[in-house]
Formats: sequence, structure tokens, C-alpha cells
Amino acid sequence: MKQGRRVLEVCLTAAITIGLAACGASGDSKAAGSAAEAGSKAAAAEQAGYTIGISQLVQHPALDAATKGFKDALTAEFGDRVKFDEQNAQGDAATATTIAQNLVSEKVDLILANATASLQSSAAATKDIPILGTSITEYGVALNLEGFDGTVGGNVSGTSDLAPLDQQEKIIRDFLPDAKKLGILYCSAEPNSKYQADQVQKYAEADGMTVKTYTFSDSNDVTSVTQQACADNDVLYIPTDNTAASCTEAIHNVASNAKKPIVCGEEGLMSGCGIATLSIDYYGLGQKTGEMAIQILKGEKNISEMPVEYFDKPVKEYNPAICEELGLKAPEGYEAYQPAESEA
Repeated sequence: MKQGRRVLEVCLTAAITIGLAACGASGDSKAAGSAAEAGSKAAAAEQAGYTIGISQLVQHPALDAATKGFKDALTAEFGDRVKFDEQNAQGDAATATTIAQNLVSEKVDLILANATASLQSSAAATKDIPILGTSITEYGVALNLEGFDGTVGGNVSGTSDLAPLDQQEKIIRDFLPDAKKLGILYCSAEPNSKYQADQVQKYAEADGMTVKTYTFSDSNDVTSVTQQACADNDVLYIPTDNTAASCTEAIHNVASNAKKPIVCGEEGLMSGCGIATLSIDYYGLGQKTGEMAIQILKGEKNISEMPVEYFDKPVKEYNPAICEELGLKAPEGYEAYQPAESEA
């Protein structure tokens, strides 16, 4: 009788072991199947081609260069298998919202949101289509994220055009060591501009300067606000600001007449109205964003886990024409701005 029980126990143990092994093999098979299916879908999509939506807030050199770098990176990878639906909001946030909604309705494979308002409208329009921002200064501010740690999560990631703001403030001292009063000029509708202004104000006050901010609501009051800022201060600072970048001629006309130098947050601004900047290569920034898009489209990375990336090596740059106009000499370590052939 005991021997019969032992035989039964051995049989039951063997059956359970075989069953568990079969379940494990089935689980492994399912996991392998899921991975293979994902890879197969990515490969099929790549073969069929991609449609990329591009929502750019406004036309000016920095944003244009970022878009071009992005497109060039994708075209180099996919050739004629990638198509772009490129739209420009001409500086109007409501138009940026309409563009985002249209791209979502077209079911594009990925959206490039170039500038803050384009990112905000795209993020509001879809939680499914991958969105890569570029020319965004601070994603936590742009998307109102609590405790932003460098990764947005969900369907959003991208690149930032933020150069170290303490180093930007030092440019003022490099060119104008005796300046006492600093005016910071930006558009009140751009939260990233306010973020930069607050940081630069902190550094400038620690450097012994008196600082006052001047804001315009849109392009209509740029001239009058700039006139007041020039009248009150020794030098002006303009952060990366899309509205200001589209009004450099008006700003320069006022500052030139008042003989007041302007330090800028990026090259596009400086080329039109500034003496110097800590320059970001926006074409390179766009290329970096394009490389992120390639990884997403090929299924190599999950956008929800991709941290925001930055341009690695900003350059100290000065504008020879405006410096000469104001009688300023560039300190050592600054490179002369060279306009592109299309700008010359």
C-alpha cells in the first residue's frame, strides 16, 4: 500500500513539473512573440514610410535652422520613405492649436513641435502620437509640470535650447564691466522667457547690477517698451524669445539710436539687434531631435522614457557690425558671427 502511494506521488510530481515547464515555455514564447511582433510592426512601418507633422510657431533663423536640421536627419535615414507636412503658425497661438488638431486628424506618425506654443498645443491635441519638441527652453515651465526631473513622460520628449544662464549673464560683464543698470526685455506671453529673465536677474543682482524687467504683450508694443528700457538702463538683455526674434529690426532701430548695447539669448536675436550671445547651434539641435525621432519610429526607444536632450557645446559669439557701431571691442574667447550666405 505504501509502495502504491509512493508511485502515485512520483507520478503527480512529474506531471506538475512537466506542466510548469510547459507554462514557462509558453510564457517565454509569448514574450518572444510580442517582441518579434513589435519589431515586425516597426519594420513594416519603415518599409511603408512615415508622415511627419511639423508645427513651427513663427519663421525666424533659429527655428528655421532647427526644422532644417530635423528634416535633414530623417531624410538621411529614410530617404524618400519619409514625408513632411510642414506648417507655420506665423506667431499666432490659436493658429498653432489649429495646426496641431489638423496633424492629429491626419494621423501623422510623429509631430515635431518647434517652439513652446507649438509644443503646448500639440500636447493638448493628442496623448497617443509621439511629440518631440525643439527650441524649448524649459519643459517643466512650458508644460506646467510639477517636480520635472528631465523626463516628461507620456508621449512627449525633445530637445532644449537653454544655454547656461549664469554664463550668459557673464557676457554682460565681459563687454560692459562698468554697467550699473540692466533692463531685461521679453514677451509676457512666453513663460520660458520669464523663466530665463528671472534667472538672469538673480545672477545680475548678485553681480552688483540694478535690474528691471520690461515686457511687451505682442509685436505691436515692442518699439515703445524698448524705448523705455533703453532710456532707463545702461545695457539690455533679451532671452530666447520668439516674439522678440521676429522684431529684431524694430528693436535694433531703437537701441541703435539710443546707443544702448543688447546681449541676447541666442544667435538669431543677436544677428539682428545684439552685440553678443552664448550661441546654440539650432541646426545641430534639430539634427539631435531628428535622431531621437529615428529611434522612436524604428521602435528602438520608448518616448515616455526618453529624457530631454541639450546642445553640448554653446559658443561665445559677437556681432562685429553692431559692436563697431557702438564702439565696443570683443574680449578674447569670442568668435565673430558669420551670417549664412542666404542672410548676407
